[in-house]
Amino acid sequence: MNRISAIAITVLAASPAAAASGPFFSLRNTDFIVLLAFLVFVGVLIYFKVPSIVGGKLDERADGIRKDLDEARRLREEAQEIYASYERRQREVQGQADEIIANARREAEAQAAKAKDDLKISIERRLKAAEDQIASAEKDAVRAVRDRAVQASVAAASELLAAQVKAGQRSAGIDDAIEDVARRLN
Repeated sequence: MNRISAIAITVLAASPAAAASGPFFSLRNTDFIVLLAFLVFVGVLIYFKVPSIVGGKLDERADGIRKDLDEARRLREEAQEIYASYERRQREVQGQADEIIANARREAEAQAAKAKDDLKISIERRLKAAEDQIASAEKDAVRAVRDRAVQASVAAASELLAAQVKAGQRSAGIDDAIEDVARRLN
């Protein structure tokens, strides 16, 4: 309260009447002229409705600012929704990526196991083929040795018979022996 009274005393002390000398309501008093000019100025402003124009402009400016704030608030909410949407989408994509990686691992492991089984089957098949070839080669070798032995025994028998049998009996005996050996082998 003391402050308000101090301000009021200062304003009253600094009035134009205190600043000028002589009567206040005289055209020679500059303070009075300034007061009249100020009042005319304020009157002109009021006559041309400057306060309402300024008030209208300030109201328009306030409405513009309010609209800008509303638009900014709306844009902020929209940006937050978009951001949340992108975060959800990112989580979904991350989940899908993890699932794809897991599927790829499972498929790779399955392919590796299948390749391993296929390799094992292929090796077994090749071993079987090699064993079959070895067995076939053994049979061929046994047959060749047997054929050679038969030929050698036939030749030896022919020589023995030729030495023991006379010339006339030789050809008939040889033919009989050859037929006998051939029958036994077959």
